[in-house]
Amino acid sequence: MSNDPLNLTPTVHALELPDFLTPNDLDEGQRWSTWSSIERLQRGPQPRPDWVVTQDESIDTELGVLKTGKEADVFVIERAALPTAGGAPVKRAVMAAKRYRDAEHRSFRRHAGYTEGRRIKDSREARAVATKTRFGRQVATGVWAQAEWSALVDLWTSGVPVPYPVQIDDREILMELVVDADGSPAPRLAATRPSRDQLTQWYDQLRSALIVLCGKGIVHGDLSAYNILAGRDGIVLIDLPQVLDLIANPNGTDFLHRDCVNVCTWFSSKGLERDGDELFAELLAYAF
Repeated sequence: MSNDPLNLTPTVHALELPDFLTPNDLDEGQRWSTWSSIERLQRGPQPRPDWVVTQDESIDTELGVLKTGKEADVFVIERAALPTAGGAPVKRAVMAAKRYRDAEHRSFRRHAGYTEGRRIKDSREARAVATKTRFGRQVATGVWAQAEWSALVDLWTSGVPVPYPVQIDDREILMELVVDADGSPAPRLAATRPSRDQLTQWYDQLRSALIVLCGKGIVHGDLSAYNILAGRDGIVLIDLPQVLDLIANPNGTDFLHRDCVNVCTWFSSKGLERDGDELFAELLAYAF
């Protein structure tokens, strides 16, 4: 078996680097890391995993496309620190880069029901979003990216199984690349053929995660077997820009009920009978 399960070869490994690099020295698909130039709150929460590359001089190399979507695309990125004079091992990490499309290239508009209860602090931006001007559409795109970033930070800090959020810069979120037991990108639950024991384990993990979410008054809002990954260490929740406040959003309980029905229907279809209404009632007990 290849030791490169992604079947993607990082070009930075073989670079002959001069003593001083400029942007013109980088290959196509490469860029300087922006870690040092972004604000503190744009960086992932502490304690950071050991694999996160924080060196000032690091290069990001785009390795390939992981997923395309109606509102965002996900790429595989390697961040590698530059070699040091002492010849120490180069620190590198492979991550997922989720890039939200700009207003002109998005083919999907999220239902207004998700955003009830949310507020945009800047009054000019709020008016632009409400009137759907070109500027407003650009602001709205950034709002979705920021909403997902905030959700990832909050949930990761609370122990919910989500990818570790590394950084956000404009409409791009860099996050942990979730992998399976072979080191390949983890599949969605919908693409798996699990045993009954595996199903039971995944359901218990998902139930525990949803209990934490509801205890915090948060609803995923679009939960299904298509945005839960079967990771090496268990299930991982992804695609979180639409998370909503269970209490402040008047549709909160409806979205929660739909999430419960969606996931329980999938587990039942695979042979593990679970009732969405029962899960919904149980979760409400943790929310109120």
